[in-house]
Amino acid sequence: MKLSNSIFWSLAMSLIMITACSGPKKEAATLLIYGGPIYTVDSVQTIVEAVVTKDSIILFAGNLEEAEKYKNEQTQVIDLKGKTMTPGLIEGHGHFMGLGNAELEIDLLNTTSYQEIIDIVAEAVKKVEPGEWIIGGGWHQSKWDSLPADAVNGFQTHDLLSAVTPNNPVYLSHASGHAGFANAKAMEIAGLQILSKEGIDKFEIEGGEVMRDKTGRLTGIFNERAQRLIYQHIPQDSPEKKAKAFDLAVKACHRNGITSFHDAGIGSQTLKFFENAKAANKMNVRIYAMLRGGDKDLLNEWYKKGPFIDLDNRLTIRSIKLSCDGALGSRGAWLLEPYTDRPGHFGHETLPMEMVQETALNGLRNGFQVCSHAIGDRANKEILDRYEAAFVELPNLKTDHRFRIEHAQHLHPDDIPRFAELGVIPAMQAVHLSSDRPWAIDRLGEKRIKEGAYMWQDLLKSGIPIVNGTDVPVEPLNPIASLYASISRKTLKGTPEGGYEPEQKMTREQALKSYTLDAAYGAFEENIKGSITAGKLADFTIYNQDIITIPEDQFLKTEIAMTIFNGDVVYKKNE
Repeated sequence: MKLSNSIFWSLAMSLIMITACSGPKKEAATLLIYGGPIYTVDSVQTIVEAVVTKDSIILFAGNLEEAEKYKNEQTQVIDLKGKTMTPGLIEGHGHFMGLGNAELEIDLLNTTSYQEIIDIVAEAVKKVEPGEWIIGGGWHQSKWDSLPADAVNGFQTHDLLSAVTPNNPVYLSHASGHAGFANAKAMEIAGLQILSKEGIDKFEIEGGEVMRDKTGRLTGIFNERAQRLIYQHIPQDSPEKKAKAFDLAVKACHRNGITSFHDAGIGSQTLKFFENAKAANKMNVRIYAMLRGGDKDLLNEWYKKGPFIDLDNRLTIRSIKLSCDGALGSRGAWLLEPYTDRPGHFGHETLPMEMVQETALNGLRNGFQVCSHAIGDRANKEILDRYEAAFVELPNLKTDHRFRIEHAQHLHPDDIPRFAELGVIPAMQAVHLSSDRPWAIDRLGEKRIKEGAYMWQDLLKSGIPIVNGTDVPVEPLNPIASLYASISRKTLKGTPEGGYEPEQKMTREQALKSYTLDAAYGAFEENIKGSITAGKLADFTIYNQDIITIPEDQFLKTEIAMTIFNGDVVYKKNE
């Protein structure tokens, strides 16, 4: 049949109009998410209606009408039903295998008395064979209702613990990880005596302290580097235990909306385990691992190889962790002036500053970021001095170094602006304020607390980002608690009214950024994650309520409703 000219041109024009209106063909979406507030942490558009992903990458973030153009029959659609979504949260400083092991060992995090610890350990003894080690952690004497009458330097003694564990060695790590508590059996296995046969006092440990009473008798407390006297006798974890701990850590991250994890100090064995897990497709959290700085052989090996930046962004090795002082809780943080509640005691320099200088230079020469643990004001000052000296010595290599100080908890006022001046990133765990501030004032006194402790807003205003986190297993992984601390500066019980030093609170937007884009920046990864932006990785955290607008007194009721990693739903609450 032959068409008339009028019909032919009508059909031709219709075809042209359809083609013109449809424009270029959109790429088909794997996933479309809409139906609730979506905070992008992108400065161009801070909130959007919908997000579209293709496999592991974000294709589009914007209005729903445009997003639906990417949809086809195979596209998975998630209706948030009023829930809130943000970029996937990044744990900016934690210990990944420690997170898993904490779920396998005795958990003392919520204990409120020494007697409660005794009772928990006594129950554990019933479940193990004689001679088997009992390991646990999380206790903190400053959080107890009261201290035992025979306390030495603010710590309990081992007698009650030893009485219920005559046949089992016990070692219980302090919540900070910077001290530990051993029973008599553990100290016996370690061969610890007041005086060795050679007449050498084994308890003089540089950068640490074996605590003794006035008669010289061991109390069971081992502070900082002295912990190695016990650690070296604890059997290594079996491959089965490591595998289980790793699996538990991955699941804990997913439950808590964590899609990336900055692992603050791993040795060669853990690194090998991570490499094997990645090869077996089990690395379902993005790990930014810091090499343990005390292992010079490990560092020299990596200086020769150079940084490893994973093509699929599951495992990255480009930083070094140095442990330079202790914690406030154990009075190991290195201070410029003595502890208010222990006159004459300044804490511990747990790593020679010459090594910080050497590592800073090697880091610049070989492309590695240096991340130094420092809690006390002297430790922070000394590290900033060593970083600065390295930048002066190698000025052509200091561009975009992104060196970090982990914790930066207590600073001398003169050192606060130096972070921005030197480009040094403070990685600070806001939840430590909730846990520590009620008793930290006893350690430092009011003046030092107000002028230099947890100085979040002063640091942000100076122009340097803050990397947030929890230091898990020192604190629970729960990011909601740390975000709450960031915006309220209160304990998790909601005290005091108005918060501690409220002028240092973060805004909601600053807090969210510290857990997303700023944390990504702290790992050189802001171009691939940290905001909901086209071209970045499809990692998202979904909450049961709006963390930007809910009243502060409702914030801790926030729950993680869903976690999306690499474009796949890896966690749904109640599933």
